[in-house]
Parts: sequence; C-alpha cells; structure tokens
Amino acid sequence: MQKKRLITRARPLAAGALIMFATSSLAQVSMPVPGSQTADGRKVLTFVAKDPPGVRCNGNLQVAVEIANVYRVLIQLVPSSLVPQLPAPAVFFGNEMIAADGKDHNGGVSYAIVSDVLEVEGVPKQAKAGLIGNANVRQRFDSLKETIKTGGN
Repeated sequence: MQKKRLITRARPLAAGALIMFATSSLAQVSMPVPGSQTADGRKVLTFVAKDPPGVRCNGNLQVAVEIANVYRVLIQLVPSSLVPQLPAPAVFFGNEMIAADGKDHNGGVSYAIVSDVLEVEGVPKQAKAGLIGNANVRQRFDSLKETIKTGGN
C-alpha cells in the first residue's frame, strides 16, 4: 500500500516537471524575428546569413531557392548585421526556430527539414514547379551546390 501511495504522489510531480520542461523548450525555439509575419498574419520564412556568408549560409540560400520553387511562402534573406540579436546562420518560420548556429542542425538546413515544417503548417504549394525541376537546370544547380560545399576544390 505504501508503494502505491508513493507512485500516486510521484505522478503529479513528474507531470509538472514534464510541463515545465516543455515550456522551457518552447521558450528556446521562439525568438523575436523582425518581419516574421505579414500584415495579414502569414508567417514568413527567414534565412539569416553571416556577413560574408560561409558554407552553411550558402547552403541555406540554395535551400531557399528550392523551397521557393515548390511552396507559396514569403521568404526573406537577412544578413546577420541587420539582426545582431539572432544567431547566424539560422532559419525561422515566423518566430519559430527551425535551425540556428549552435542549436538545432547547427544552423544548416536541407530541403527536407524546411519542407517538413511547411507541410505541417499547411503552406500551399505552387501551381507549377519552378525551373529547378527542369533536368538541365537541376543538374547545374546540384553542381553549384557541390562546388559551394567543397569550396571550389
């Protein structure tokens, strides 16, 4: 009987701790991003890049190109000098952090990471995919991305 009472008392404590942990986690992934929403409340996809951009920043900008070719979402590309309060490189959807330097994905994203967020948020797709879907353009685009990753070597 004593053991059962202890377990019953421990459950509310565990639940409270879980709620506190979840709340603190949410506070860490939401940041005040300038221009994070339009006047009508639509979330903006924000890419913050270092000045000058490095490999992760350039890679993120290539992801922005791919996203723009598939999704109908407003995208802003912001140099870190204009938002010194935010980590760079970083990617936000509204004020929600998708990736940030020293945090999730260490600031680098992939098309899959960003598109997963947009799918969950119900962001509509373009009626017709952009030129990145064209085989010739895609081959050149992938070659450019590889050059960026290797530093031109």
